[in-house]
Amino acid sequence: MSKNSNEKISFNDLGLTSEIKKAIDDLGFETPTDIQARAIPLVRSGADVIGKSQTGTGKTMAFSIPAIEMINSCSDRSHVLAIIMLPTRELAMQCCGEIKKLTKYCEGIRPVEVYGGTPMDRQIKALKKANIVIGTPGRIMDHMRRRTLKLDHVKLAVLDEADEMLSMGFKEDMETILRETPESRQTVLFSATMPPAIMSITEEFQNNPEIIEINSKKVTLDNIRQTYVDVPMGRKTDALKLLLYYYAPSLSIVFCNTKKMAEEVAVSLNQSGLDAEALHGDLKQSQRTAVMDKFRYGSTSILVATDVAARGIDVNDVEYVFNYDIPQNNEYYVHRIGRTGRIGKEGNSVTICSGRRQVLSLLDIAHSVKSKIEQIDVPSGEDINYHIAEKNIESVENALNEPISDRYREMVNMLLSKGFSLFDIAAAAMQMNFSEKEIKIKDIRTERKQYSRNGNTDFSKIMLNIGRANRVAPNHIVASITERSLLHGRDIGKIEIYDDCSVVAVPTNSVEMVLDQMYGAKVCGKPVRTVLYEEPQRNRKNHSKGNDKNYSRRNDYGKRKNDNKKKTATNAYRKAAKRHG
Repeated sequence: MSKNSNEKISFNDLGLTSEIKKAIDDLGFETPTDIQARAIPLVRSGADVIGKSQTGTGKTMAFSIPAIEMINSCSDRSHVLAIIMLPTRELAMQCCGEIKKLTKYCEGIRPVEVYGGTPMDRQIKALKKANIVIGTPGRIMDHMRRRTLKLDHVKLAVLDEADEMLSMGFKEDMETILRETPESRQTVLFSATMPPAIMSITEEFQNNPEIIEINSKKVTLDNIRQTYVDVPMGRKTDALKLLLYYYAPSLSIVFCNTKKMAEEVAVSLNQSGLDAEALHGDLKQSQRTAVMDKFRYGSTSILVATDVAARGIDVNDVEYVFNYDIPQNNEYYVHRIGRTGRIGKEGNSVTICSGRRQVLSLLDIAHSVKSKIEQIDVPSGEDINYHIAEKNIESVENALNEPISDRYREMVNMLLSKGFSLFDIAAAAMQMNFSEKEIKIKDIRTERKQYSRNGNTDFSKIMLNIGRANRVAPNHIVASITERSLLHGRDIGKIEIYDDCSVVAVPTNSVEMVLDQMYGAKVCGKPVRTVLYEEPQRNRKNHSKGNDKNYSRRNDYGKRKNDNKKKTATNAYRKAAKRHG
């Protein structure tokens, strides 16, 4: 097949066996992706192959079909004939699941997945009958050391997401596994990028490889509408909730840069009545599997994930991807939004930015991956309620087009006989049926009050029971207050940090709002209590330099004054906390 051919082909043109073709028909696929159309004939020919292509372009089928055909052609299928290495447990599970679907009508094909976090004895039992092994390098090495996996009959070795396996520290494991396979084996390698370490693997373990390079950014992003919103600092979570309320996607993924943030965002979404689950590296394998099963089968509509955990997400019906945090690099951006718009479907991505710096960072990423990204407004509560009303009206129209039971017509007649108007009866019925959940988040585009720092602002002080002993810094306190309240960083006045408490000046006309919003807040990961600070009454004696040797030196006086101030602040917090319960 010509490398630059733009002609679309079907799976019928690839000369597949009737069993595999029937399985593909069951899956609903008619046309192979570019990587499938080019890789399947090459891998089937026995050539070593290097495929440069991003996640989401259909690589699994590109190497799975030739692997199945190869095993079908072998008279002895009692050994492991193909081994497939992937970076994560989720990818191994999904790859094995796809192979099982493709072999639905084939006999004698026995795929087994091996990865950490699951009982070893079950895998050992399954490996005794396996002829395709799919797994992570670490667990494959574990079985090799135990002699529960032998690779001396392997005819095909596949390295998928090779660059990610390198970044996770699997280089030596990958090389050791390949050295345990026969030199005559066929080696197929797929990678989104080709760093020098990948090239060294190809030079040592491949023989005159054929190179397939797909314009992966174009393939991944063509069907995705890319947008961003710019919201005030500290209001990202509110913006995310408004976007989810408005678009109401059946399946969506929210990406965060850290495990902690993924967990916090998921908790906040659930507290607002949105159905979300967090997926990150701190979860046990059983928890990760349960979370992915809920998401894959639709019982959870929102998945809040980190980049590494999301490497294994392969769900075709994701409508929206939300970047809660700006991706750390261009590749992460492509991998993230590539979770939507898969297999020719339309997709949407929204990146939530706070401030000019984040917007410029995102625009740089979009420029580097040759994508067009547009700014949109965060929907208001009014927009959301109007959107919900439109859907409700549509559902009523659908009901009106269906036959209506005489029993309900009689109920309407009974209400009419009691003097109610037909209009009021219909409105009451809709109110009963569509008791819409009120959107309590205010419009973050207009709600912020701006405070002038021209010296005329009246400030009051609040106190937090966290201080220098907890390694807290002013920026930590500012971030916590602006995250939960309507204040901007520039609205906050002087911050005094002592050993076990901190005193913060905030505008007097916002102090009650800040105290209310700071209930249950955390600073540096520690739960804090926030109370109103009241200046203590001080009864000081007048000291004379000449009469009191303790105040004879200015330095001594300054030190004592500072020590007294610390004690006073600490005692004041304790008294204030007691007064405020």
